[in-house]
Amino acid sequence: MTEIKMTADNTERGERIAKFLSRAGVASRRDAEVMIEAGRVRMNNEPVTHPAIFVKKGDTVLVDGKPVNEPERTRLFRYHKPEGLVTTHKDPEGRPTVFERLPPGLPRLISVGRLDLASEGLLLLTNDGALSRQLELPATGWLRRYRVRVHGGVSQEKLKRLAEGMVVDRVKYGPIEATIDSVQRSNTWLSISLREGKNREIRRVMQALDLPVTRLIRVAYGPFQLGTLPRGAAEEVNGKVLREQVPGLAK
Repeated sequence: MTEIKMTADNTERGERIAKFLSRAGVASRRDAEVMIEAGRVRMNNEPVTHPAIFVKKGDTVLVDGKPVNEPERTRLFRYHKPEGLVTTHKDPEGRPTVFERLPPGLPRLISVGRLDLASEGLLLLTNDGALSRQLELPATGWLRRYRVRVHGGVSQEKLKRLAEGMVVDRVKYGPIEATIDSVQRSNTWLSISLREGKNREIRRVMQALDLPVTRLIRVAYGPFQLGTLPRGAAEEVNGKVLREQVPGLAK
């Protein structure tokens, strides 16, 4: 993560409002820009019309009429997502969401990446939109590890195709490392590792190999492990550990 060095000039100028809202955990920078375009953001009782507006110490920022507090220290949580929850703050179809089911007492959080409705396991949550975006970037290079149950037998030829990368429905997927853990009748459990993590990547690639996924559990995201964290529980990552794993992160 790139360290931001504040000079006398940019300290006086403040920071762009989209970044401010992102660090405050309101939304990602991109979503904050959408909020601004929709007229949902005001600063010092004036409508914000452009994401390049700068917020300085003492400025009052409102989103949908509610004040936004100064960004707190960056925090990261491990969460054991159960299946059946959508990784979004509000689902237009009315399905239950991760953020409705979080344990009480947590700050406003956003996710680092997503797990789809039927997937479970480790989901990282943070109050800092800039950190979320940084950890999602393929350039970060963090390995995401999964235990995956598929219906069908897995041949060495199919493992080789995964390792070489595949194109499915004109989408190119990078190499996926997969090893067979166990075979139970018509099902096979795999350990899968990948670095990019496109939307529903594992399910789409496996379906293309005639291996429909019947269960998907993320067990690690970079250096952070699911471990023995109970289903539905959240646990904060120690600040010292977080700074060690994300160089340049502000204290």
